[in-house]
Amino acid sequence: MTQHNNNIALLIDSDNASHNGIDPVLTALAELGTVNIRRAYGNWTKTALKGWERILHKYGIEPQQQFDMTKGKNATDMKMTIDAMDLLFRGNVTGFGIMSSDSDFMPLAMRIRQEGLPVYGFGSAKTPEAFKQACSRFIDVDALIEVDKRNRSGAKSDVKTAAKAEAPGGTSDSSGKVDDELLNLLIDAYQATKRDAEGYASLSEVGKIAGNRSSFDVRNYGFARLSEMFESVPNFQTKRDEHGHLFVKRLR
Repeated sequence: MTQHNNNIALLIDSDNASHNGIDPVLTALAELGTVNIRRAYGNWTKTALKGWERILHKYGIEPQQQFDMTKGKNATDMKMTIDAMDLLFRGNVTGFGIMSSDSDFMPLAMRIRQEGLPVYGFGSAKTPEAFKQACSRFIDVDALIEVDKRNRSGAKSDVKTAAKAEAPGGTSDSSGKVDDELLNLLIDAYQATKRDAEGYASLSEVGKIAGNRSSFDVRNYGFARLSEMFESVPNFQTKRDEHGHLFVKRLR
């Protein structure tokens, strides 16, 4: 069960992490709680960080500027470590995400775990084993991105097929309320939630995980309730149990 009262800090080593992985990383961190602290470190004068720079505001990530004091070296690692220790000993953070493939963060991960807090590491398959083992859990971001692409591709195909079948004369007739970006968000949130034997997930949990990735609000899309939104999306169905709790299932 996702602990949404927990306060999670995500620290990003922008020089050693792909911006393409931010969506699945935030979804994975929903297992720990709500990612209220989101910081990306790097020298933002570099053209190599343009990908990160374009999405900072979209995901509510606070950029931390670190100039290269010596050619070939940067101060990102040191600044991230100092900030992590500050957050740790203030006592307001209950878990960390470290997005980097740099083994220099191994001591930091180990120190945080010694205080009893979980550390999720996010990096490439080539990340040194020392950093992987220092984390409570290490996740290959490239693998997450590939799974994310397959899920989204399948979801778009399902929607197009359903829309064509439902529209008069077999032509697509989309209401325009649920676009591709929103559909991807709902699919990812559903798949990140614990499901029962029939494939149903708690509607409230799905909504909380979706909110962890963005400033998600159903009213922004013309719906009064989350259940109404899912009922309008092809290949999803909702049900209510004997206690009145709502659940959602993705149909195949």
